[in-house]
Amino acid sequence: MIFCVEDDNGIRDLMIYTLNTAGMEAKGFTDGTELFHALLSELPELIMLDIMLPGEDGISILKKLRSNPATAEIPVIMATAKGTEYDKVIGLDLGADDYLAKPFGMMEMVARVKAVLRRSAPKAETKTLRLGQLEMNKGEHTVISCGKRVTLTLKEFELLAKFMDNPGLVFTRDQLLHSVWGSDFIGETRTVDVHIGTLRTKLGSCGDYIETVRGVGYRMEAPL
Repeated sequence: MIFCVEDDNGIRDLMIYTLNTAGMEAKGFTDGTELFHALLSELPELIMLDIMLPGEDGISILKKLRSNPATAEIPVIMATAKGTEYDKVIGLDLGADDYLAKPFGMMEMVARVKAVLRRSAPKAETKTLRLGQLEMNKGEHTVISCGKRVTLTLKEFELLAKFMDNPGLVFTRDQLLHSVWGSDFIGETRTVDVHIGTLRTKLGSCGDYIETVRGVGYRMEAPL
């Protein structure tokens, strides 16, 4: 999934159409507010980020992306109508992976996106996740909590994987319900609370990593 943050409707629609035509999924957003809201439920493979945006500009958005552990590793390609070297240098210094100067051709955009995705692809797929004293092996479907192996149900395992894949990211009950149980599930968000409770119990002291964010949902972080 590619996220395109561009306030010009025509340009944004063309970017999404071109990326879709090239075999990639893409979603568009007009500003940083829409982007960060979307990031609560989905992390893309790459973000196309315009510097000149209404409200918060692309440079400020990039700083936030790089300072958040959940989004720090997402590749970002900056785009701007400005012709100065200053914006390019600042963007790259802050961690942008590439830069496109407007107006740019759609085929050039696709080529840059593919190149950045190739560079950022992990050299070898990792099946093991670690967070504090928690260790999960997705391939073997095992979990070690504080040095002891624990047995989880399928949904508990998937729920824990969601948290460990996105440390520090807050998920609402609806987001967890949709992600783990699927959009066709007929039930209440209370289901999430029950599974969180049993998961915390099974993880022992590591269960404290799962934090209730009052009025929002849950997140998982290892203590410093």
